Amino acid sequence: MNGNLPAIPPVSPPPFTYRNSSPVPMSPPPPSFRGRKRPKEQDVPYETKRPRFHSPHHESGSPNQTVPLPDDPRRLFPGSIHSPLFRSHYISDFMGCVPSPLQEASFPDLTETALPVAKDKLSQQVLDLFQACQQQPCDLDNKEFCRMRLQRDIQHIFPNSRLFLVGSSLNGFGTRSSDVDLCLVVKEWPINQRTEARHILSLLQKHFSRKLSYYIERPQLIPAKVPIVKFRDKSCCVECDLNVNNVVGIRNTFLLRTYAYIESRVRPLVLVVKKWARYCGINDASRGTLNSYSLVLMVLHYLQTLPEPVLPSLQKSYPVSFDPAMQLHFVHQAPSNIPPYISKNNSTLGDLLLGFLKYYATEFDWSSQMISVREAKAIPRPHGIEWTNKFICVEEPFDRTNTARAVHEKQKFDIIIDEFRKSWQGLRDRRDLNSILPLVTATRKR
Repeated sequence: MNGNLPAIPPVSPPPFTYRNSSPVPMSPPPPSFRGRKRPKEQDVPYETKRPRFHSPHHESGSPNQTVPLPDDPRRLFPGSIHSPLFRSHYISDFMGCVPSPLQEASFPDLTETALPVAKDKLSQQVLDLFQACQQQPCDLDNKEFCRMRLQRDIQHIFPNSRLFLVGSSLNGFGTRSSDVDLCLVVKEWPINQRTEARHILSLLQKHFSRKLSYYIERPQLIPAKVPIVKFRDKSCCVECDLNVNNVVGIRNTFLLRTYAYIESRVRPLVLVVKKWARYCGINDASRGTLNSYSLVLMVLHYLQTLPEPVLPSLQKSYPVSFDPAMQLHFVHQAPSNIPPYISKNNSTLGDLLLGFLKYYATEFDWSSQMISVREAKAIPRPHGIEWTNKFICVEEPFDRTNTARAVHEKQKFDIIIDEFRKSWQGLRDRRDLNSILPLVTATRKR
């Protein structure tokens, strides 16, 4: 990518309404968006005050701009992307933007991607667990089918919306049992998550219960900071989390996807760390511990901060490809021209796993430092409300919020650090992955 993005043809979509009922009460776009260059997403405050919802009978004076939908959506994307990074091509429909048949999509075949050579027992155990549990192409096909059908049904209510597959299913760090994370985009700009997003999700929850119960079960609205609807797709046998307009999740999916594939040791190491954290009971944000996204960022940060780094900062090395203000139509192109990273660090997978545990057990200064993949180093903690009374601070690479904000109890923090310490000592003494993660159990729960 050279920074000269192709122009998108102008589109004038209809007012944003949902069918068979009253209009969705949506706040108008900020006045500064009209007639001038849109501000970058990071310049828009997260909790920007917006007007309360209008009455369903109120006629808005200005229609809401929705996701651009030109007559031929393929004009927004190349038919396929040939990437030296992925050693294969894929079309943009896997992001939910081109209504083409599922069989046309070609995803990177993980079995074709070169894996590191294991030179010792511990490294071989890490590699074996990765190969047994990594997400397979058929798993991704199943999730893409789920996304395509759900997008079709949601568009009966929100005709101009687009549904994106995000998170571990697409970023290269998924397992065979990974949930499906979905982002429904209804506007080009951020929306108020406490009001508009919750209202939209409540409508979807009702729609799922009343009209789609033949394949969607247990739809539940979770009113978190970024609210979601959790449900299960019975026909695809997958658990799903759906949010509205949390577009930073689309951006970080492709940032992480690039990190996953530029160095062959990254994916096996991340998968084993996630399995270990789940086994130890420290991978559950709903219980005050770490979410999987924070764990991935912690692994990437560790690999960036070694005396001889295994990974660079992609945002520093390729600022145009990972511009936070890039239109969503082009985000999927970011990894396509980024070559593999040639590191001078020849550490084995076993050594890197042991070093990861030691780094966070004994070396990282939790009281004053923040983990930053964007900067590829530990940086001083900010003083804002997002960071106060939080025991672990992990910077989101795009919107710079704290992804580990769930860890706000000293007791839970102590449990997390104690698990790092015990596992580091046990692995150091035995050099056997079974000493910290029983492989039979981990493989069974793929």
